[in-house]
Amino acid sequence: MSAPLPERLAAERMVAARRTFHGRLPVASMKRLAQALANDCGEVEYDLEFGMEAPGIRCLAVHAAARVVLECQRSLETFEYPLEVEVRLGLIEHERDEAGLPSGVEPLLLDEGMLNPAQVIEDELLLVLPPFPVKPGAKTEPKTWDGKGWTSAQPEDEAGRTENPFAILRELKKK
Repeated sequence: MSAPLPERLAAERMVAARRTFHGRLPVASMKRLAQALANDCGEVEYDLEFGMEAPGIRCLAVHAAARVVLECQRSLETFEYPLEVEVRLGLIEHERDEAGLPSGVEPLLLDEGMLNPAQVIEDELLLVLPPFPVKPGAKTEPKTWDGKGWTSAQPEDEAGRTENPFAILRELKKK
């Protein structure tokens, strides 16, 4: 059964009812994710499915996908990046319960039996966000700001060749 996403859910009741949620959330509503992006445009499509992984192990299957805009750390250009996450979370009340989870099931610590589903989705998307986004095909040459625009950070000699920063070491080694 699909329903709008509430702000807080009682995990035990959701598991017992085997509830599912499907929908879309604006990226702008996820403040921490939006701060890591070049802009907060777009939507996150999600599927949440509560159930049991094994006897006594309550789980939440999360699938979320979005196309977000990142800033390339090489060229400083923006580009669209597909974020997608698919994870099974074991719903636990205490940190010590983590040891009882089967392999492939990540722990999700509940707050007095409750969880905020939008926050869970945001957390999982943040985990798959690249720490240093690089636009596919971006040049590897570093750039510097010269006051008028971005230019090559590598100094050039009179012939227009890029100077090797280790050339001085080569000369010192010869002596």
